[in-house]
Amino acid sequence: MKQILATAMIFSFFGLFSCIGKSADLRPDGFLESLNSSNDIRIIDVRTQPEYEEGHLQYAINIDWDSANFIDKVRNTFDNKSPLYVYCRTGRRSAAAASALRRIGYEVYNLAGGYVAWLAEGKPVTLYNVMTFSADDGSQVNITFIKHATISIRHKEISIHIDPVTEHGKHTDYATEFPKADVILVTHEHGDHLDDAAITALTGDKTLLYLNQSSHNAIGKGTVIANGESVELPGEIKLEAVPAYNITPERNRFHPKGNGNGYVLTINGLRVYVAGDTEEIPEMAYLKDIDVAFLPVNQPYTMTVEQLANATKTIKPKVLVPYHYSQTDLTSLPEQLPDFDIRLVK
Repeated sequence: MKQILATAMIFSFFGLFSCIGKSADLRPDGFLESLNSSNDIRIIDVRTQPEYEEGHLQYAINIDWDSANFIDKVRNTFDNKSPLYVYCRTGRRSAAAASALRRIGYEVYNLAGGYVAWLAEGKPVTLYNVMTFSADDGSQVNITFIKHATISIRHKEISIHIDPVTEHGKHTDYATEFPKADVILVTHEHGDHLDDAAITALTGDKTLLYLNQSSHNAIGKGTVIANGESVELPGEIKLEAVPAYNITPERNRFHPKGNGNGYVLTINGLRVYVAGDTEEIPEMAYLKDIDVAFLPVNQPYTMTVEQLANATKTIKPKVLVPYHYSQTDLTSLPEQLPDFDIRLVK
């Protein structure tokens, strides 16, 4: 009997520790090297939101270690199939976070010396806002709002840029701030959406460029995609081009029907709608199962706040991200859309 009990205790002991994930502290060079070798980048900045907004690692999302339900927030964002990379200012908070996450089965790498050491060694940082969503298989989809109408989407090893522009409100140096894109999408030919210099900076040997006919006419390259057409992108991502145009008579000249595109990307079940420059158009009623919707709101060129609210009620996205809004006052939007998850980005 004693032998049976001892054997049971041994199996119980090893069963307890079999669920504990691996963990390591990595200096900035090793941390960056490990990130670059990963096909599914999952970085958590465990500092406070004000610290995060002052600058952070590219693709990092912010989950404050000292916030309520830190572990639950991580679990709701990431499964434990791929490693997590964590950091804070000096490495102390992230070390505690790494230890807690390791105990529940995550493989975790902590940035030794933290953000301070990262900066001291001249490693790249960004001020861009990153939102993270989960695809059907639990893999992470990072959506980076760069500015105005410019968005970057990353899923596993695939990087997609939509309407990249170098100068609009703030300067973006694509050659140093972002890796080469796998796919570049352009909605239409206006200068705050089409920038050949930005496209050139992001273009590598295998980069695919899709754009509307007028944009193709302007820069003479890429593959034309029109309203109603679809194509399979790398990473088994489906791209659909949908209408984007003005319906107010005196504004039709800005975005005539049939010219510009909006885009719907289906990324392993996650459906992201980037509307381009459009008003609230009838075709929005045909958009189904949208998880994340980027909708423009700045008259006279796109939608009013009221149109945006109506369009959101029609599309019913799980998350609404108003964009292309310049100085538009959006303070009434939460009151108009109390049942929607609204993310305001700048």
